[in-house]
Amino acid sequence: MTTPIYDFVTHYTASGTSRLHMPGHKGHGPLSIEARDITEIEGADVLSEARGIIGESESNAASLFHTGMTLYSTEGSSLCIRAMLYLILQLWLLRRRGQDTGRRPVILAARNVHKSFLYACAMLDFDVKWVYPEETGRDSICACHPTPRQIAGALSSMQEPPAAIYLTSPDYLGTTADIRGIVDAADAVFGPETVPVIVDNAHGAYLHFLREPCHPMDLGAYLCCDSAHKTLPCLTGGAYLHLSRRAAAEIGEAARSAVELFGSTSPSYLILQSLDLLNRRLAEDYPERIAACVHRVNELKERLRKLGVRVSASEPLKLVIDASRAEPSVRSGGAELARLFRTHRIEPEFADINYLVCMFTPENSALDFERILKLFREDSAGARRFTGHRQTQQETARSAGVHSPLLLRPLRRALSVREALLAPQERLDVRRSAGRICGEPSVSCPPAVPIAVSGEVIDASLIPVFLSCGIREVSVVRA
Repeated sequence: MTTPIYDFVTHYTASGTSRLHMPGHKGHGPLSIEARDITEIEGADVLSEARGIIGESESNAASLFHTGMTLYSTEGSSLCIRAMLYLILQLWLLRRRGQDTGRRPVILAARNVHKSFLYACAMLDFDVKWVYPEETGRDSICACHPTPRQIAGALSSMQEPPAAIYLTSPDYLGTTADIRGIVDAADAVFGPETVPVIVDNAHGAYLHFLREPCHPMDLGAYLCCDSAHKTLPCLTGGAYLHLSRRAAAEIGEAARSAVELFGSTSPSYLILQSLDLLNRRLAEDYPERIAACVHRVNELKERLRKLGVRVSASEPLKLVIDASRAEPSVRSGGAELARLFRTHRIEPEFADINYLVCMFTPENSALDFERILKLFREDSAGARRFTGHRQTQQETARSAGVHSPLLLRPLRRALSVREALLAPQERLDVRRSAGRICGEPSVSCPPAVPIAVSGEVIDASLIPVFLSCGIREVSVVRA
C-alpha cells in the first residue's frame, strides 16, 4: 500500500527548501510537528481537485473500503454530512429534470440526527419528515433507530419517493440500525434503487474491517460518512465521504464540488498524512488487531456483568454502562459514574443521566482495561451504588404505560428548518421557553442530538429533558 502524501512531505521536509510560502511557522515551532505542516505547494496536490498524490491516496482508501469512490475530509464528518445532502440534492434534481421543482426536496430521517444535519438542511432548503422512536427500553435521546417496518410505513404514507432516507448508525450508545432491512423496505415500497439510503456512520469506520464486515457500504448504503479519527488511529478531523459504485456513476462528478462547497481551502496536511498512513495500517495487520481488541472488550463486558454491572448491548468497540439502576441517592447515574471513573484516572467518552460510554481501539493498553475492572472490584464504596438490579423510575413508568421522559416526540412545526435557523434569535432561560419556536438547536456535543428541531414549537414537556441534559438556556426565534 503506497503512502504518497506522507512520502511527499517526508521528502520535502528533508530537502532543506526555503519556505517562502504559508504557513507562517515556516516549519519551526514548539510542537515539533511544524516541519510536516505544509500547504498546497507544487507537487502537493489540491484536496478540492485531487489529481495527484491526494487522489492516489483516496483511491487507496476506496480499494480498502470497496467503494465506488472515497474522498477525504480534514473537517470531520460534519463536512461530509453537508456534502452528502448536497449530492442528494443533485441526484433529486437530475431525476426530476423536466418536472416541476418548485417544491422542496424531502428527506425521511430518523430523529437522532447530529445537529450538522439540521445546518445542512437549512443551507440546502430540505424539508424533513421525521421517524420517531418506538419504546426502545433505553432512556436516552440517542436511542432512536427506526425499524424496516417503520420505514416502510412512513414511505407508504408519502405520495412520492423522498429524496433519501437518512440514518445515524451507530448512535452514541452503540446501537446500530438494520440498514440492509431498511434498504430492502425502501425497494419494496418504491422499487429497487429508487430511494437512496445515506448514513452518518461517524462512529463506525472500523466496521468494514471486522471478520464479518457490517459497514453501511457493505449493507447497501448509497452514501456514507465515517469519522476515521473516532475509531481508527487517525488525527482528529480525519474523515471519509464514501460513494457506492452506483452513486459514483450517477453523481460522482459532483462529489468534489460538494466537498469544496462547504470545506476550507486550507486543508490540514497533518490530517491528510494521517489518513494516508492509515491506509497502510489497514492494509497490513490492523484488522487482526481490531479482532483482538473486540475479543478483549467482550471479555471486559462479561467480567463486569459478573460483578453486577449493567452492561448494555452495543457495537463491538463500545462499553455502555447502564447507570440508571444506581441506588436512589444517585441523581444522575451516568454523570456521577463518570466522576468516579475520573478519580481512577479513566476519562470516558460520554455520560448522561442514565448511561456512561467508553470507546476502545487496538491502541488502548491492557492497563486501560484493568483500571475499569479494578474500580468495580476494589472501590466498593463508590462502584456498588451502580450495580445490582434495582427497578428504576424509568422502568416503573414504562410498566405503567408512561413514556420515558427522554424519548423524543413529535412537536408542532411553525417554520421550516431553514426559516428558523436563519431568523433573528434570542436566548431564553429554558424554563420560560414553552410556546416559543426553536431556533438554533440547543444541545452539547456529544451527543449533539437536537432535543427540539429548529422551527418546532417547544412544548412544556421538553423542559425537563433540556434540564436533564444540562441545558439551561435555549435559542428561540426572536418574537
